[in-house]
Amino acid sequence: MRIDWLLEYNPVVLALVATMFTWFVTALGASMVFFFKTINKKVLNSMLGFAAGVMIAASFWSLLKPAIEMTEEQGGISWVPAVVGFLSGGLFLFLIDKILPHLHLGLSIDKAEGIKTSLQRSVLLVLAITLHNIPEGLAVGVAFGALASNPDLGILSGAIVLAIGIGLQNFPEGAAVSIPLRREGLSRFKSFNYGQLSGVVEPIAGVLGAYLVLTISPLLPYALSFAAGAMIFVVIEELIPESQMGNETDLSTIGAMLGFATMMFLDVALG
Repeated sequence: MRIDWLLEYNPVVLALVATMFTWFVTALGASMVFFFKTINKKVLNSMLGFAAGVMIAASFWSLLKPAIEMTEEQGGISWVPAVVGFLSGGLFLFLIDKILPHLHLGLSIDKAEGIKTSLQRSVLLVLAITLHNIPEGLAVGVAFGALASNPDLGILSGAIVLAIGIGLQNFPEGAAVSIPLRREGLSRFKSFNYGQLSGVVEPIAGVLGAYLVLTISPLLPYALSFAAGAMIFVVIEELIPESQMGNETDLSTIGAMLGFATMMFLDVALG
């Protein structure tokens, strides 16, 4: 099936549609709260591990590798945008992590990070997931923004695959927010609403990323690497530690391996 007609659309519009899809999958995962009041810790750790694996694979195959190849094609020093962008993305998330009040899953409220606040525990939990949805939306937006400088079907299919991969790992994230909130006493509807709201930042970040790349096209390799660095920061800072809580750490490790393999397959075989 040919998808050339998609190339006629503005990359910002495509980024918006793609990130609306990833937001929808987050809401789909959050809807699991209508069927389950609790979630098995082994299952949760496996899902978080899977999400970490997807993000690690996407960071290289969909972001860093294309950034290096683009720089080489332009005659530049291939490693400069990759290294500078990657570290800048990590620094950006580090600063947000220190400023934005949030609480990681499984921790008591006195372990909340960021600026001290009187926000409820439920809100802090949602903010933690929202924090690492920023680089996910940004990554998808930048990938579609690349179409402006290279309107090629290969670039388009790679961006679509990235959106699918991010969507896949958003499902367990949505459930990982809403179900624990239900266990803490919130109603099913309120738990679902908080869970899906954690993904609303993705369309915003996606449109912003695509627009910036369109406006300043030479930034594309740096933008791709920036998104990769931000995603890896989230994986190391949040997803892996949270997935390793408890005694069944093998399951989260297997989940991460499966997530990486799934995303690598999607990107290499279909991208």
